[in-house]
Amino acid sequence: MAGTAGLDGVPTVTTPVQGDLRAAIDAWRAWLTFEKRASPRTRDAYIRDLDSFLTFLNAYLGGPVGLAELRALTVADFRAWLADRQRRGLKRTSTARAVSTLRQVFAWLARNDYAANTAIKGVRAPKQPRHVPRALTADDANEVLRSITELASAPWIAKRDVAVLLLLYGCGLRIGEALSLSRGEAPTEADEVLAVTGKGAKERRVPLLPIVGRAVQAYVAACPYPLPDDGPLFVGARGGALSARRLQERLQQIRGMLGLSESATPHALRHTFATQLLSRGGDLRAVQELLGHASLSTTQRYTAVEDAQLKRIYDKSHPRA
Repeated sequence: MAGTAGLDGVPTVTTPVQGDLRAAIDAWRAWLTFEKRASPRTRDAYIRDLDSFLTFLNAYLGGPVGLAELRALTVADFRAWLADRQRRGLKRTSTARAVSTLRQVFAWLARNDYAANTAIKGVRAPKQPRHVPRALTADDANEVLRSITELASAPWIAKRDVAVLLLLYGCGLRIGEALSLSRGEAPTEADEVLAVTGKGAKERRVPLLPIVGRAVQAYVAACPYPLPDDGPLFVGARGGALSARRLQERLQQIRGMLGLSESATPHALRHTFATQLLSRGGDLRAVQELLGHASLSTTQRYTAVEDAQLKRIYDKSHPRA
């Protein structure tokens, strides 16, 4: 399956295919990486999905496929692929993503005059259960921030962890966005906005609370390691770039200390940021911009969080509930 790097260092499909299709795949990979600027994780997932589909086609059609075989595929062929995935017990979420990948691949092939086939548009992805993001209460979020200092092995590490979590809770950053900040991008108490590079290398600007800038600068002043402007802002105990795994482990410990649910993760602080804005009358479009969501439907999931919280209060308090 996907994983072998091509000449450009980008992972490619490993399934045997005919030469014309191989050339098209290489061009698509280059577009995905250098023009679309998909994140490495997204790009690699697309390539794995395509590789898996081509493996199925080779077995289904009896040999390595080329562009001619892709042009000739019917809706029935795509449904046979879906049935094969179901027989293998693959999750509906991964199948839905694979369908989305193939739609994008076939659209690209047609747009670039390699192979035109619209049959994939007649294939329905399996319906997904609607997962509601799990946010913390404001009290729990504040308790997490207080408790994380108790687990730190050194005072500067406590300041570092508080600064990172405040970027998540106070600015709605993803953990990867916070950890990708350079020293030169470190906010101060006087700064009113923070420029963030999110998914797809898209930049957005988020309002900055003074407490966040103060926390970051307190960490910078206490950090025992040199922090060059072009180096990572947040470093680990040995001076290397801080990994998300360290913060996740810290939150896991805090869950045990405070008796919080498994949903109390670093990402839950970002959910808490969003739900608290919406519960206080925040505009959905504005929250979408702050979170860096490409689709409004992604942000709309947070309104379901508010509905779920209201229902819990109702069930707990109403005499007829």
